[in-house]
Amino acid sequence: MKIRSLICAVALMYAGKLFAQEANLVKYVNTRQGTNTKYEFSYGNTYPATSLPFGMNTWTPQTGKNGDGWKYQYFEHTIRGFQQSHQCSSWVNDYAVFSLMPVAGKLVVNEDERAASFSHYNEIAQPGYYKVKLDNNITTEMSPTERGAHLRFSFPKGKASYLVLDGYTKMSGVKIIPARRKITGYVNNCRWAPKDFRNYFVIIFDRPFTDYGTWENKNNTLSEKNGSAEGEGIGAYIKFKDGETVQAKVASSYISPEQAELTLTTELGKYKSFDDTRKAADKVWNQLLGRMAIEGATEDQKATFYSCMYHANLFSHQFFEYNKDGKPYYYSPYDGKVHDGYMYTDNGFWDTFRAQFPLNTVLHPKMEGRLVNALLDAQQQCGWLPAWSFPGETGGMLGNHAISLLTDAWVKGIRTFDPKKALEAYYHEATNKGPWGSANGRPGWKEYYANGYVPFTPQTLGSTAWTLEFAYDDFCGYQLAKLTGNKFYEDVFARQMYNYKNLFDTKTRFMRAKDGQGNWVEPFDPMDWGGPYTEGNAWHWTWSVFQDTQGLINLMGGEKNFTAKIDSVFTEPGTIKVGGYGQVIHEMTEMAEFKMGQYAQGNEPIHHLLYMYNYAGQPWKAQQHLRDVMDKMYNAGENGYPGDEDEGQMSSWFVLSAAGFYSVCPGTDQYVIGSPLFKKMTIALENGKKFVIEANNNNKENVYIQSATLNGKPYTHNWITQADIINGGVLHFEMGDKPVVNRGIALEDRPFSLSKAK
Repeated sequence: MKIRSLICAVALMYAGKLFAQEANLVKYVNTRQGTNTKYEFSYGNTYPATSLPFGMNTWTPQTGKNGDGWKYQYFEHTIRGFQQSHQCSSWVNDYAVFSLMPVAGKLVVNEDERAASFSHYNEIAQPGYYKVKLDNNITTEMSPTERGAHLRFSFPKGKASYLVLDGYTKMSGVKIIPARRKITGYVNNCRWAPKDFRNYFVIIFDRPFTDYGTWENKNNTLSEKNGSAEGEGIGAYIKFKDGETVQAKVASSYISPEQAELTLTTELGKYKSFDDTRKAADKVWNQLLGRMAIEGATEDQKATFYSCMYHANLFSHQFFEYNKDGKPYYYSPYDGKVHDGYMYTDNGFWDTFRAQFPLNTVLHPKMEGRLVNALLDAQQQCGWLPAWSFPGETGGMLGNHAISLLTDAWVKGIRTFDPKKALEAYYHEATNKGPWGSANGRPGWKEYYANGYVPFTPQTLGSTAWTLEFAYDDFCGYQLAKLTGNKFYEDVFARQMYNYKNLFDTKTRFMRAKDGQGNWVEPFDPMDWGGPYTEGNAWHWTWSVFQDTQGLINLMGGEKNFTAKIDSVFTEPGTIKVGGYGQVIHEMTEMAEFKMGQYAQGNEPIHHLLYMYNYAGQPWKAQQHLRDVMDKMYNAGENGYPGDEDEGQMSSWFVLSAAGFYSVCPGTDQYVIGSPLFKKMTIALENGKKFVIEANNNNKENVYIQSATLNGKPYTHNWITQADIINGGVLHFEMGDKPVVNRGIALEDRPFSLSKAK
C-alpha cells in the first residue's frame, strides 16, 4: 500500500512538473493591449506585434495609411495590409516596411480600395500567432521567427486569389521568379540611417503563380507580366489558383540578399508547415512568460500581467544576423559598414533606463551584456553614444542615459565592456553637443559645468529637466569611475551629481528654472506645462533626483515636509495649464483622465515617485498608492495603459511593481520595495536559480506589508539587492488591510541616497 501511494505521489509530482513546463500562458496575452489610441489621447500607442522576444522584425495588421505612425488603431474597421514593422513609437513612425495583402475576386492594388473590413471578434492576437478572418472571408495568419515570419492566406472557394506586395514609402525594388515561387526585393524607407540603407527580403510560397506583375503605389499603375521593377513605392502582385490556401515564408536582412536567403533557410527551413512555426513561437513565449510564474491571480490579472510582460520583452530589437558559420555580424546603422558582433537598436533610453533595462538585468543578463557592449561599438561607429536609436541615432528626448545602462550593468555584475572606454565615451558626451536632438551630447553643457545648471532661454526649452537628468547621469559616471578605480573621472563627476540642488527653490519647494544670471524665472506656476520642463510641469519634475532622494528631503526641510509634498501631488486638482506648450498635448489629457490630481503615470518622469515614500519613513503610503495605480490604470484591453507604452517602459513598471519592487535608481544594485500584486511569484533566472516572492493573505484590501522575511530571516529593509535576486531565495511578506507605521522606518532600512539624513 505504501509503495502504491509512493508511485502515485511520484506520478502526480511528474505530471505537475510537466503541466508547469507546458503551461499555455500565451492565451493570456492580448497584443492589442493599448491600441485604442489616437494623436490626442494615448492608451499605449501600441500595435499588435507578432514577434519573438527582441526579434529583428515584427509583423502586424495595418489599419493606417502607408507612412502613418498610427499603424493599427482599435477603433478602425478595415485592414489594408499585413506589415513588417520595427516601430517603437507612433511619434517617430517606422522603417524597413513592406506589406502583403490578400485580395479576392478582382485585383485591386490601391491601399484604400483594397482595404477589407473586419471585426475584432474574428481576430486572435497573441505574441506568436495572429489570425483574422476578414469580412470578405479571406483568413490571414502570421507566426514569427526572429528575422522573418510564416504567413498563411486562406481564400474563399471560387474566388480569384491575389496577393499584393506594397513597397510602402520611398525607394523599393522587386523581382518575381515564378519558376521558384519566389519574390525577392528591398525597401529603403528609413529616416535615420546611412543613404545606402536597404532592407532586403525574400518570400517563398508553397503554391505556384498563375499570373503576376509589378505596380507602383503613387499612381497605382500595373505592369502585367513584368518580372522586376525598381523605383519609388514599387510593389508586386501574384495570382494563385482560385480559392487557394497559400503559405508564405519571409525573411529579411540589412546586409545582403544572400543573407536574407540564408536566414530564410536557417530560421524557417526546419518548419514544414505554418502550424510547426506557430508551435515553435508559442514555445519560446510560453517559456519566457513562465519565467515569472504567478499564483493567486484572477484571470483578468493574469491577462494584464502577461500582456505587459510581452510588451516588456519586445525592445530593443536585434540588429544582428548570423552568417553561414553561425557567427553574429551586422550592418551598422551608424557608419553603413558590416561589422562582426552584436548590435541592438529601436529604443529611447530616456524612457527605458528606468525599468525596462533593469528588468533585463534580472531576466536577460546575457543579452544585456551584449547590448551594453554594443553601445560602445555604436559610439565608435558614429562618434556618440546612442540615446534613441531608430535604427541610427536620432538624439530624441533628453539626457545621456547610455551611461545609466552601462553603470547599471556593471554594478549588477554584468561586466562585458571596458569601463575606461565607457567613461571616455560618456565624458565626450557630457562635454560636447552633437549634431542631432537634445539627447545627443549636451545642450548648454558649458553653462551646466560653469554654473551648475542649464539656464532657461527660448533656445533651451526643457532646461530644468535637462539639468536634473544630467546630474543623475553624472552620478552614474561617478559610480562607474569609483567602482573601477578611475580617480580622474570620479573627481570630474563628483560635484556635478549634486547639481540638482542649484534649481531647488526653498520658498516654493519646487525645482524651477533660472536665467543666465542666476535669477528665478518669473512668473512661476507649478501647474504650467512645458517651458523649462519636458512633457510635464513642476509637480512632475521636482522628484527627478534618483541618486539622492535624501538630499531632496533635506532641501525640503525634512521628512514631514517631503511626504506632505508627495501627498499634495494627489490632493492638488488635476487642472491642465498648457504653459509653454500653448496647447493641450496628449500627456495632459491622460493625467486628467485618471483623476489622481497631478499624478501623471502616463509619462516617465513620475514613475519612481510613489516609491519615494520609502525614503522618508512612510513606506505604507507607497504600498497603498502603488496597488491603486496598478488596479486602476492598467488592464489587458485596448485601453490598457495610462499613456504611451514607450518601448516597454510602461509595461516594465507594471511587471516590476507587480513583483513587489522597482528600480528607482539604476546604477545602484538596489530595488525599492512596494506592494506585491500576487500571492506568489516565482522568477526563474538564467543561472538556474529561482527567486520567489510570497505575499501571504494578499488580496485587493490587504495591500499593506505587516512583516517580511528574506530566506527565513526577519527583513525590515525597504529594498533588496540584485544579488538577493540572482542568488535565488524567498522574500516572504505577511499582508494586511492596515498599515504598520513602525516597520521599515529606521535609517538603515531606507534605500540608497548620496546624502545622509539631517
